[in-house]
Amino acid sequence: MAGRRWGRAATVAAAGVLALAGTVVGGQAIADPARPSAAAEAHQALPLVEGTPCTATARACVDLDSRRAWLFQDGQVVRGPVPVGIGAKDRPTPPGHSLRVYLKDQDRVSSESSTNGVPDPMPYAVFFNDGGIAFHAGDPATFSSGCVKLPLEDAKAWFAHLQIGDQIQVLRASEEYAQRGLDAPSSDEG
Repeated sequence: MAGRRWGRAATVAAAGVLALAGTVVGGQAIADPARPSAAAEAHQALPLVEGTPCTATARACVDLDSRRAWLFQDGQVVRGPVPVGIGAKDRPTPPGHSLRVYLKDQDRVSSESSTNGVPDPMPYAVFFNDGGIAFHAGDPATFSSGCVKLPLEDAKAWFAHLQIGDQIQVLRASEEYAQRGLDAPSSDEG
């Protein structure tokens, strides 16, 4: 009987610990939306590369607001800003602070879009987000299915500069500057 009592007591104690842990975990899951997450606070503590909405931890930066992109080396702009085409409203380019290059393909063709039944070319593709989102050569004046389209010479530069594992940041400058309490630079800066 004593063994049974201890068994129940242990079960009750374990359930209490699990309930408490669930509350803590649950509290994080439904955190106050007015307060940024620890990851967001850490990101906001990092300095921005001058004239861009991105931090020096990135090797490439895209501003969805201005439809411009930059390449960085050691926290300095080495190319850009350059004009980019981004996803249309129904297929937007997804934002992210810590995206990573996972595939490069110089002669890629699209599995998402085609013209007259022929897959559209995606030369100098550098993939960095789920769903096949990549930098690639294309007309920056037109919208994409979520990719970031660069003029051909810039796509070649992005392809040469970026390596597997490099960090990419795709952001809205208006949101980044507002979260930091900063005024956005004018569009002629950077």
